[in-house]
Amino acid sequence: MQKSNIHFWLALKLVPRLAIHKKLALVDSFGLTALFSLPQKSPSILTSANNLTVKQLAAFYQPNWSFIESIISASKACNSLIITFDDALYPEQLKEIYDPPLVLFVKGNEQLLNNMQIAIVGSRAASINGREAAFDISKQLAEQGIVITSGLALGIDAAAHKGAITTLTGTIAVVATGLDKVYPVRHKPLAKLIIENQGVILSEFLPGTSPKAGHFPKRNRIISGLSQGVLVVEAALKSGSLITARCALEQNRDVFAVPSGINNPQAKGCHWLIKQGAKLVEQAADIIEELSADECSELHLNHGQQTLAENLADSTVKKGEKNLNNDLCVDALLASVGFEITPVDTVVSRSKLPIEEVLTRLTMLELNGLVAAVPGGYLRLP
Repeated sequence: MQKSNIHFWLALKLVPRLAIHKKLALVDSFGLTALFSLPQKSPSILTSANNLTVKQLAAFYQPNWSFIESIISASKACNSLIITFDDALYPEQLKEIYDPPLVLFVKGNEQLLNNMQIAIVGSRAASINGREAAFDISKQLAEQGIVITSGLALGIDAAAHKGAITTLTGTIAVVATGLDKVYPVRHKPLAKLIIENQGVILSEFLPGTSPKAGHFPKRNRIISGLSQGVLVVEAALKSGSLITARCALEQNRDVFAVPSGINNPQAKGCHWLIKQGAKLVEQAADIIEELSADECSELHLNHGQQTLAENLADSTVKKGEKNLNNDLCVDALLASVGFEITPVDTVVSRSKLPIEEVLTRLTMLELNGLVAAVPGGYLRLP
């Protein structure tokens, strides 16, 4: 079997329980191909400074080349490209982070990977106002040629991708599965649209990999690592979006947050970020202004960002938040009322229901304590 550069990078990726920065250090010390050609009678060459285990040594001396060949075949079968760490197509931004993926599986327009990117992330249980904000800001940024990167999740991620694909710029979806799977399954049409509109779907996970809880934080470091900055649009205090924000600060990226109504439970994380020094964003121009300022000087953390980084590191942000609105979103009309004042005609437009029915159902929701009638429209109650 003739081995390519891809074979050796995949072999390195498959070395078990060895940190990425240590793997890259070994490549610097020995060279990639030489790592897998060292004499087996002299294991001390590898172990003297690296304390490798028996299983790790076996992965270097006897790689499973047939399994590696099957990975390459599976990638071709799902029409994805394998981009290795030393490939010219590998994103330069991603090389800057502490633990860059050694191998990327990429489907779509790989030329996008080195374009300027802003990540947009947020709650899966986002309010309609949050989804609209993500869509609008994403579209505005994409119209300026900035690629939108997100995670193909429900809620804010989906709205961000949809906003971007209304333009010709393209969008990047970083996923926590193999590229032969789409998670959530309901986003298969969205994934297809992303590819058809010159976008990219990207993963570090092997074909055939199913979604697991531990995969999402790993995915989040890639989302932030690819980007100049991360915009959080609605997030609970304990959420994956704040994990992404923490990754961004550790990677010396900008962090932005969209404020919302104080009664919106999904705004707590954004408000906390703003208090800690994240830049408040109301429109795309706020982000573009910050990017322009960064171009005029070297990227560095200002005092406010340092405070944010310290507080994010100290916080006990955890993945797997519960949907706080499970008991509220039983009425489809309720999802059309925001935590800010929402005019009746906006509710009608969003819900696509006759105005008579909207007024009747709003009255019922008000009697149940779910919305409040206020001057100018209705307000959703927490």
